[in-house]
Amino acid sequence: MYEEIRHPCVQHKLALIRDLETGHKKFRELATEITMFICYEALKNVRVKEVEVQTPVAAAKCHMIAEDIVVVPILRAGVGMLDGILSLVPSARVGFVGLYRDEATKEPVTYYQRLPPQAENGMCIIIDPMLATGGSTVAAIDILKEKGAANIVVVCIVTCPEGLQRVEDAHPDVHIYAASIDKELNEKKYIVPGLGDAGDRLYGTS
Repeated sequence: MYEEIRHPCVQHKLALIRDLETGHKKFRELATEITMFICYEALKNVRVKEVEVQTPVAAAKCHMIAEDIVVVPILRAGVGMLDGILSLVPSARVGFVGLYRDEATKEPVTYYQRLPPQAENGMCIIIDPMLATGGSTVAAIDILKEKGAANIVVVCIVTCPEGLQRVEDAHPDVHIYAASIDKELNEKKYIVPGLGDAGDRLYGTS
């Protein structure tokens, strides 16, 4: 299951973040802003509870989030999206999954994981700017499910049909939200047209 966020503001910012001339400072700002828009949609099904609050005028029946939210950036590029979602849900807990891509096999290798116990019963949101082959995303979902997590969504900025299909085949229960579903992967397994190496562009290491 996947959803492409076609809001004009998202698409405007997507054009800016793709631009080769966008420097790392602006790239980080855009990643934060785009993440906020996408996560707004990703959180639309979060469980809520009814509460009563006292306004200066009268009592009001309201709704508040009723489950723990655990944000899981895939290191390193996923950290560049963290501020965006925490600005929406500042009480969210944060876990980390460290993966790198073996350049020979193009498959992910796990080198670090640290997850809060609330991941088991809360809503887990995996964040990574690029969902390319889908290997890292599938590996992160595997790790979360091994910890008992059942409510998992994925938020990315750009993805492609190959990556979506791989995640769908491995985890059909996981919903993916993206600003763009791009055309394809090239021979080096980069998304085309994509936005380049998100980690390098976020941190100025290219």
